[in-house]
Amino acid sequence: MNTEQTGFWDVGTDKARKTSGDRETVAQPLAETIRPVNLDEILGQEELLGNGRPLRQAIETDSTGSMILWGPPGSGKTTLARVIAKETQAGFRTLSATDSGKADLRKVIEQAKSESRNGRRTILFIDEIHRWNKAQQDALLPHVESGLITLIGATTENPSFEVISALLSRVTVFVLKGLSTEQLCEVLRRGIAQLQQQGPLEIEDAVIEKIAAAADHDARSALNQLERLVKHVRNSPNAGSSITLADAETALSARSLHYDKSGEEHYNLISALHKSLRDSNPQAALYWLTRMLESGEDPRYVSRRLIRFASEDVGLADPQALPLAIAGDESYRRLGSPEGELALVEVCLYLACAPKSNAAYVAHNTAKEIIKKTGALPVPKHIRNAPTALMKNLDYGKGYQYAHDDSDAVVDQEDLPPELKGTKFYRPTDRGYETEIRERLLKWHDLRKKKRENKDS
Repeated sequence: MNTEQTGFWDVGTDKARKTSGDRETVAQPLAETIRPVNLDEILGQEELLGNGRPLRQAIETDSTGSMILWGPPGSGKTTLARVIAKETQAGFRTLSATDSGKADLRKVIEQAKSESRNGRRTILFIDEIHRWNKAQQDALLPHVESGLITLIGATTENPSFEVISALLSRVTVFVLKGLSTEQLCEVLRRGIAQLQQQGPLEIEDAVIEKIAAAADHDARSALNQLERLVKHVRNSPNAGSSITLADAETALSARSLHYDKSGEEHYNLISALHKSLRDSNPQAALYWLTRMLESGEDPRYVSRRLIRFASEDVGLADPQALPLAIAGDESYRRLGSPEGELALVEVCLYLACAPKSNAAYVAHNTAKEIIKKTGALPVPKHIRNAPTALMKNLDYGKGYQYAHDDSDAVVDQEDLPPELKGTKFYRPTDRGYETEIRERLLKWHDLRKKKRENKDS
């Protein structure tokens, strides 16, 4: 095969780089140096690449269709694309969505048309495809649809949100998972073997495990941390060939948690927090709250969500929940981080342990639906204010009963429009304080019924 057939061709720079045979000898990061070059070298993704799996069979038989590879950083999306580039007989082109556009795509399309005339298909790999806007994705669509281009897109973002629906319907989405700690340890041992070619090197198993645990399932991050640690130790005044856990504690940065405050992980974590609170699970709720804060989420956003939860899911089952949530928000605004975060923790635990009711939330939605159906029904005249003589002459306020004039402060009069007489929006539960509200409303109902019967008799 020629270079175009086996290389990883970068259209943007017009440079080809071999991905088969001998690895490059130029200086490059460790993660690049030991990148797998065939399916058997890839760790993880057994559900996609295990023996007999459809994707593996498609790669081995050079019959891959258009696809999106969706997974977290360092899960092997680009590696898998390069393996496909090595295995395929098709023309293989690549674009990075961060620095390419429709002009680069047009160049690929012209090359694909030329290849097609020679009976050869073209595979286009677009890294970070979520960075292409709708117009750019629209320009790609007809060529994927016609089969001129077989698309392989890679993204860390949920394709449902970042890839246009028309294009998404024409590809298969393969979900890659972050590597397990055990798999990361194996990746690190491969990296150590490569680094040992540069000189003597011994690393304690505890160090390998520490790096793997801190990498947040990201193989690239793990290898970068390893390379940084080895350089730090080798360049130190007391350089040696053995790296201990103490060396790692000194040289390595803190764990970097995968998080995107504007992407899917943001919504995943806030959903987990909200549902843990709703399930009255303080342990899980505290975990997800802390995950968000440690990942760099704006504590004010978290505080707003806690306030919303207090009114939506606790409601009048515990009337103190909303004031406490607002107090927690005010406490954070006064103290800031990190001191103010403890106030959010307190609110989180209180809400998780509080009785739950969404009766107010349901009542509000029910009222909105009825208003949509019935429109702006007029206010009954007897509960209208009558500040002028004209209004009084029009019977505004006529027959109104002032509740405080009644011995029970409960009167029998209809306050809803006649069309909605007897409609119940709010139905308190028998949980928490709403038990008392429920009993009170039942008592008032009986009082009104009794007054009505006395009036009719």
